[in-house]
Amino acid sequence: MMTMPRVTATAAALELMAALRDRHGPLMFFQSGGCCDGSTPMCYPAGEFNISDTDVCLGSLDGAPFYMGVEQFAYWEHTQLIIDVVDGNGGMFSLDNGTGRRFLTRSRLFNDEELAQLPPLGAVTAGP
Repeated sequence: MMTMPRVTATAAALELMAALRDRHGPLMFFQSGGCCDGSTPMCYPAGEFNISDTDVCLGSLDGAPFYMGVEQFAYWEHTQLIIDVVDGNGGMFSLDNGTGRRFLTRSRLFNDEELAQLPPLGAVTAGP
């Protein structure tokens, strides 16, 4: 049975990721839950953001793991996150800052058929 990805990326996001990877090496993402940068996908060099045992890995985008806090995941578990790019400044700590483009999270609810294809919650991996 095919599994439905919890997080995916548009072609524009994959293009920006490739440029950032060329400059900074392997990448990782963490979905910010608010505060300074609002709720935005933050891009870091792989290993530069401390993942805790209260974070979950929703999957990967072209090899870059994508994490979010477990409490935030409780609100988003029925939605697919679609990472896109728009013009503007990225979060101050995110690698997209200063590029003139920034990552943006769009979302859509899974339908019943797609929900059946999601891995069980226990299969959503915690931090390393």
